[in-house]
Amino acid sequence: MIYLLTMMMIALPPAVYIETYDLNNPTYDEILLEAIHNCRGVNPEKVDIDLLKQLIEIEKEFNVPPELRGMILAAACQESAYNPKAKGDRKFSKSKKKPMAIGILQLWPIYEKMYPGLDRANPHDAAMGWMKHIIKQLPKIKKRCGYTTEAKIWVAAWVTGIRYKKPGGRCREVPNHYRLLKKWHKNIKIKRANGC
Repeated sequence: MIYLLTMMMIALPPAVYIETYDLNNPTYDEILLEAIHNCRGVNPEKVDIDLLKQLIEIEKEFNVPPELRGMILAAACQESAYNPKAKGDRKFSKSKKKPMAIGILQLWPIYEKMYPGLDRANPHDAAMGWMKHIIKQLPKIKKRCGYTTEAKIWVAAWVTGIRYKKPGGRCREVPNHYRLLKKWHKNIKIKRANGC
Protein backbone atom coordinates (compact mmCIF):
# COMPACT_ATOMS: atom_id res chain seq x y z
CA MET A 1 0.00 0.00 0.00
CA ILE A 2 2.81 2.43 0.87
CA TYR A 3 4.49 1.61 -2.46
CA LEU A 4 1.25 2.36 -4.32
CA LEU A 5 0.82 5.68 -2.50
CA THR A 6 4.42 6.61 -3.27
CA MET A 7 3.91 5.79 -6.95
CA MET A 8 0.78 7.94 -7.03
CA MET A 9 2.57 10.85 -5.37
CA ILE A 10 5.39 10.66 -7.92
CA ALA A 11 3.00 10.54 -10.87
CA LEU A 12 0.80 13.43 -9.76
CA PRO A 13 1.92 17.02 -10.19
CA PRO A 14 2.04 19.20 -7.09
CA ALA A 15 -0.97 21.41 -6.35
CA VAL A 16 1.05 24.63 -6.21
CA TYR A 17 4.26 25.60 -7.95
CA ILE A 18 6.55 28.06 -6.19
CA GLU A 19 9.57 29.25 -8.12
CA THR A 20 12.65 29.81 -6.05
CA TYR A 21 15.54 31.99 -7.12
CA ASP A 22 19.06 30.78 -6.64
CA LEU A 23 22.42 31.59 -8.14
CA ASN A 24 22.89 28.18 -9.75
CA ASN A 25 19.65 27.85 -11.69
CA PRO A 26 17.73 30.12 -14.06
CA THR A 27 14.28 31.53 -13.57
CA TYR A 28 11.54 30.82 -16.09
CA ASP A 29 11.71 34.44 -17.26
CA GLU A 30 15.37 33.96 -18.13
CA ILE A 31 14.59 30.66 -19.86
CA LEU A 32 11.84 32.33 -21.89
CA LEU A 33 14.29 34.92 -23.22
CA GLU A 34 16.77 32.22 -24.21
CA ALA A 35 14.02 30.22 -25.91
CA ILE A 36 12.93 33.26 -27.92
CA HIS A 37 16.42 34.34 -28.98
CA ASN A 38 18.37 31.07 -29.19
CA CYS A 39 16.27 28.57 -31.10
CA ARG A 40 17.91 27.71 -34.42
CA GLY A 41 15.81 28.65 -37.43
CA VAL A 42 13.35 30.74 -35.43
CA ASN A 43 12.95 34.48 -35.96
CA PRO A 44 12.64 36.02 -32.47
CA GLU A 45 10.26 38.66 -33.88
CA LYS A 46 7.80 35.96 -34.97
CA VAL A 47 7.84 33.74 -31.88
CA ASP A 48 4.42 33.16 -30.31
CA ILE A 49 5.44 34.26 -26.81
CA ASP A 50 2.02 33.44 -25.35
CA LEU A 51 2.42 29.85 -26.57
CA LEU A 52 5.84 29.57 -24.93
CA LYS A 53 4.42 30.98 -21.69
CA GLN A 54 1.64 28.35 -21.79
CA LEU A 55 4.25 25.62 -22.17
CA ILE A 56 6.13 27.02 -19.18
CA GLU A 57 2.94 26.97 -17.09
CA ILE A 58 2.39 23.32 -18.00
CA GLU A 59 5.98 22.48 -17.06
CA LYS A 60 5.53 24.21 -13.71
CA GLU A 61 2.59 21.91 -12.93
CA PHE A 62 5.02 18.98 -12.90
CA ASN A 63 7.54 20.60 -10.56
CA VAL A 64 10.56 20.02 -12.79
CA PRO A 65 13.90 20.23 -10.95
CA PRO A 66 15.42 23.73 -11.21
CA GLU A 67 18.37 22.32 -13.18
CA LEU A 68 15.93 21.29 -15.92
CA ARG A 69 13.73 24.37 -16.12
CA GLY A 70 12.83 24.92 -19.74
CA MET A 71 12.87 21.28 -20.81
CA ILE A 72 9.58 21.59 -22.71
CA LEU A 73 10.79 24.71 -24.53
CA ALA A 74 14.09 23.05 -25.49
CA ALA A 75 12.19 20.04 -26.84
CA ALA A 76 9.68 22.21 -28.71
CA CYS A 77 12.50 24.28 -30.20
CA GLN A 78 14.38 21.27 -31.56
CA GLU A 79 11.37 19.21 -32.56
CA SER A 80 9.28 21.80 -34.39
CA ALA A 81 10.82 25.28 -34.00
CA TYR A 82 7.69 26.00 -31.88
CA ASN A 83 5.36 25.12 -34.77
CA PRO A 84 2.15 23.42 -33.53
CA LYS A 85 1.36 22.42 -37.14
CA ALA A 86 4.68 20.63 -37.73
CA LYS A 87 4.55 17.17 -39.30
CA GLY A 88 7.50 14.84 -39.58
CA ASP A 89 9.02 11.36 -39.47
CA ARG A 90 7.40 10.37 -42.76
CA LYS A 91 10.20 7.88 -43.42
CA PHE A 92 8.82 5.66 -40.66
CA SER A 93 5.31 5.37 -42.12
CA LYS A 94 4.36 2.44 -44.33
CA SER A 95 3.54 4.70 -47.27
CA LYS A 96 6.51 7.02 -46.60
CA LYS A 97 4.08 9.89 -47.10
CA LYS A 98 2.02 10.01 -43.94
CA PRO A 99 3.68 11.91 -41.07
CA MET A 100 4.17 9.84 -37.93
CA ALA A 101 5.15 12.78 -35.73
CA ILE A 102 2.72 15.66 -35.29
CA GLY A 103 2.67 18.94 -33.42
CA ILE A 104 4.93 21.12 -31.37
CA LEU A 105 6.63 18.16 -29.66
CA GLN A 106 6.39 15.79 -32.64
CA LEU A 107 4.44 13.13 -30.78
CA TRP A 108 3.75 9.77 -32.42
CA PRO A 109 0.30 8.07 -32.54
CA ILE A 110 1.16 5.95 -29.47
CA TYR A 111 0.55 9.03 -27.30
CA GLU A 112 -3.09 9.10 -28.38
CA LYS A 113 -3.43 5.46 -27.31
CA MET A 114 -1.66 5.95 -23.98
CA TYR A 115 -3.54 9.15 -23.17
CA PRO A 116 -7.09 8.92 -24.60
CA GLY A 117 -8.46 12.25 -25.76
CA LEU A 118 -5.00 13.72 -26.40
CA ASP A 119 -4.75 15.77 -29.59
CA ARG A 120 -1.13 15.76 -30.76
CA ALA A 121 -1.72 18.91 -32.83
CA ASN A 122 -2.92 20.82 -29.74
CA PRO A 123 0.14 22.31 -27.95
CA HIS A 124 -1.51 22.09 -24.52
CA ASP A 125 -2.47 18.43 -24.98
CA ALA A 126 0.92 17.58 -26.46
CA ALA A 127 2.82 19.20 -23.60
CA MET A 128 0.64 17.55 -20.95
CA GLY A 129 1.02 14.13 -22.59
CA TRP A 130 4.77 14.59 -23.01
CA MET A 131 5.26 15.58 -19.37
CA LYS A 132 2.95 12.82 -18.07
CA HIS A 133 4.94 10.27 -20.03
CA ILE A 134 8.22 11.47 -18.55
CA ILE A 135 6.75 11.52 -15.03
CA LYS A 136 5.54 7.96 -15.60
CA GLN A 137 9.16 6.88 -16.17
CA LEU A 138 10.52 8.30 -12.88
CA PRO A 139 9.84 5.32 -10.55
CA LYS A 140 11.26 2.83 -13.09
CA ILE A 141 14.36 4.96 -13.64
CA LYS A 142 15.00 5.44 -9.95
CA LYS A 143 14.89 1.69 -9.45
CA ARG A 144 16.81 0.70 -12.60
CA CYS A 145 19.51 3.36 -12.77
CA GLY A 146 20.28 3.80 -9.08
CA TYR A 147 20.58 7.57 -9.32
CA THR A 148 20.10 9.54 -6.12
CA THR A 149 20.02 13.08 -7.51
CA GLU A 150 16.68 14.31 -8.75
CA ALA A 151 18.08 15.94 -11.90
CA LYS A 152 19.83 12.74 -13.05
CA ILE A 153 16.66 10.72 -12.49
CA TRP A 154 14.67 13.25 -14.53
CA VAL A 155 17.18 13.30 -17.41
CA ALA A 156 17.14 9.49 -17.61
CA ALA A 157 13.32 9.53 -17.47
CA TRP A 158 13.29 12.20 -20.20
CA VAL A 159 15.45 10.20 -22.61
CA THR A 160 13.61 6.97 -21.77
CA GLY A 161 10.25 8.64 -22.36
CA ILE A 162 11.05 10.00 -25.80
CA ARG A 163 12.97 7.09 -27.31
CA TYR A 164 12.28 3.46 -28.14
CA LYS A 165 12.78 0.87 -25.44
CA LYS A 166 16.28 -0.48 -25.25
CA PRO A 167 17.52 -3.62 -23.46
CA GLY A 168 19.17 -2.45 -20.26
CA GLY A 169 17.49 0.95 -20.47
CA ARG A 170 18.93 4.37 -21.27
CA CYS A 171 20.40 5.32 -17.91
CA ARG A 172 23.61 6.77 -19.31
CA GLU A 173 22.06 8.65 -22.24
CA VAL A 174 20.78 12.19 -22.56
CA PRO A 175 18.26 13.58 -25.05
CA ASN A 176 19.47 16.06 -27.67
CA HIS A 177 17.00 18.56 -26.21
CA TYR A 178 18.98 18.44 -22.97
CA ARG A 179 22.12 19.64 -24.73
CA LEU A 180 20.24 22.70 -25.97
CA LEU A 181 18.80 23.29 -22.51
CA LYS A 182 22.29 23.14 -20.96
CA LYS A 183 23.45 25.72 -23.52
CA TRP A 184 20.60 28.04 -22.53
CA HIS A 185 21.41 27.61 -18.84
CA LYS A 186 25.09 28.35 -19.51
CA ASN A 187 24.17 31.50 -21.47
CA ILE A 188 22.06 32.67 -18.53
CA LYS A 189 24.94 32.16 -16.07
CA ILE A 190 27.26 34.15 -18.34
CA LYS A 191 24.73 36.98 -18.61
CA ARG A 192 24.29 37.01 -14.84
CA ALA A 193 28.06 37.13 -14.33
CA ASN A 194 28.29 40.07 -16.73
CA GLY A 195 25.43 41.89 -15.00
CA CYS A 196 23.05 41.60 -17.97
